[in-house]
Amino acid sequence: MNPLLSRLQPYPFERLRQLFADVTPNPSHRAISLGIGEPKHPTPAFIKQALAAALEVPGSDLSGYPPTAGTAQLREACTAWLQRRYGLALDAATQVLPVNGSREALFAFAQTVVDPDRPAVVVCPNPFYQIYEGAALLAGAEPYYAPSDPARNFAVDWDSVPEATWAKTQLLYVCSPGNPTGAVMPLEEWKKLFALQDRHGFVIASDECYSEIYFREEPPLGGLEAAAKLGRGDFRGLVAFTSLSKRSNVPGMRSGFVAGDARLLKQFLLYRTYHGSAMSPIVQAASVAAWKDEAHVVDNRDLYRRKFAEVTPLLEKVLDVRLPDAGFYLWAGVRGSDTAFARDLLAQYNVTVLPGSYLAREAAGGNPGAGRIRMALVADTAECLEAARRIVQFVQDQQSNP
Repeated sequence: MNPLLSRLQPYPFERLRQLFADVTPNPSHRAISLGIGEPKHPTPAFIKQALAAALEVPGSDLSGYPPTAGTAQLREACTAWLQRRYGLALDAATQVLPVNGSREALFAFAQTVVDPDRPAVVVCPNPFYQIYEGAALLAGAEPYYAPSDPARNFAVDWDSVPEATWAKTQLLYVCSPGNPTGAVMPLEEWKKLFALQDRHGFVIASDECYSEIYFREEPPLGGLEAAAKLGRGDFRGLVAFTSLSKRSNVPGMRSGFVAGDARLLKQFLLYRTYHGSAMSPIVQAASVAAWKDEAHVVDNRDLYRRKFAEVTPLLEKVLDVRLPDAGFYLWAGVRGSDTAFARDLLAQYNVTVLPGSYLAREAAGGNPGAGRIRMALVADTAECLEAARRIVQFVQDQQSNP
């Protein structure tokens, strides 16, 4: 067996299952889960119709192997979306590559980029999406957890990473909008990272799967967009990862794309050719339809905006929480232990939340997720409001019975 597998930590939801193993939820309340970031809004009908219609198109059945690089139509739909969303003109033949969701690609990319025969560090935010850590470990690298700053909505404190660590860094994962905090990286932060990249030569993987769910008027800045604004139009050393899962409510389709540095994508395509990562032609056809349409994305964003506008003020009364920049999570501070909070909330009010400490690692003298919880507001507004009311009552119960 690969000995590196032994270094993987249990996934947060496995830890949650273990935490709740001996908990009996209050049966007087129906179960509501805010624990898993899985979109629950309905999949748009036109995407399901595109999936079905693709089976009837001559030559588009399932009897042949699909190209790993994807069809020209899909790559062109991706570049057209990048043009509309960010004002960028990319080469559909060399600068975009369809992938089976951003999670799969974020993991596989590390296996392409990291050279384990020399000192290899992979830097990622803390708290973070656990795929970054697993990808680093199985590529033979050491993860470094860059601390976040609670005073800046848990934006990453890149200045705290030692120069000696940057010197060994081969890959940097950034996540903007961030999971779990929803923080968006401004242009000055990108400028800082590009300067570090120029000094040390590492690759940047920009995870942008939450880019289309935002609460301000101006959409979040993307990594490729930042590079272009800073005169780095060749996107050297930079690849952005995006997905239809959250944007279009189709996590079951496993469809996204990566874009950026043509040199890196050429090597990533080579890896994927051996890895067997081609996207089904039926999914490719439906993905073309999804990337071409923005009306459903606007409607989806409006649903989240209305939901957060109703839920956040309720929770602000009892928790340290505020509206994020983007994403569909609330990252809330609680009194005392985050794991005890989650256990007691489930037992008394049958609401599931994820302890923040499960999304971070002990580093620089502490776990930056400790004392916080992540709530995924993915269900409909009524269910999220019901969960919020129960949480308010739970906290008030705690305060009256310390």
